[in-house]
Amino acid sequence: ATRLTASTPDTTPTLNPLFRMQWEEAQQSHVLLYPEGMVKLNDSAAAILQYCDGRHTVEQMCAELEQRFKVTDITDDVVQFLEHAFERGWLQV
Repeated sequence: ATRLTASTPDTTPTLNPLFRMQWEEAQQSHVLLYPEGMVKLNDSAAAILQYCDGRHTVEQMCAELEQRFKVTDITDDVVQFLEHAFERGWLQV
């Protein structure tokens, strides 16, 4: 089977059901909760993961983030983060 990766523009990543993202008041940041613990997310990571809902393609995600944050050329950074998130098991396709 061909393994879809974050670098495929039409991949629609979704959060692995074992993980839940939420705002953590005590940490003043978004966190990723899972059975073994918690990952504190920086603002960029949280923004990207909010689009990992199975409805946004990587391409759409990058376009919306560029508009939202008034930046350009973030595709490489987003893909790099998504690849990391796939490797860590946070995301699935």
